[in-house]
Amino acid sequence: MSPAEAEDDGPSGIHCRLDELLTERGMTLTRLSELVGVSIVNLSILKNDRARAIRYSTLSAICHALDCEVGDLLVRADGSD
Repeated sequence: MSPAEAEDDGPSGIHCRLDELLTERGMTLTRLSELVGVSIVNLSILKNDRARAIRYSTLSAICHALDCEVGDLLVRADGSD
């Protein structure tokens, strides 16, 4: 079974810490949406771990707006390194 097929059977194993980072920075999803040019709906999908993919440009814009690294935003859900 390919990794893409395995993904269809359950969660991706990646957790997005967007909600935590927004809270730490006192920023709303609405403000982040304005800063990165991504709809609130799409950011909400990402925040709730329902995204199937993310563009590098979007990931970069979010990290820039939140002043964080990709590894601060996306972590393995099982907690492994």
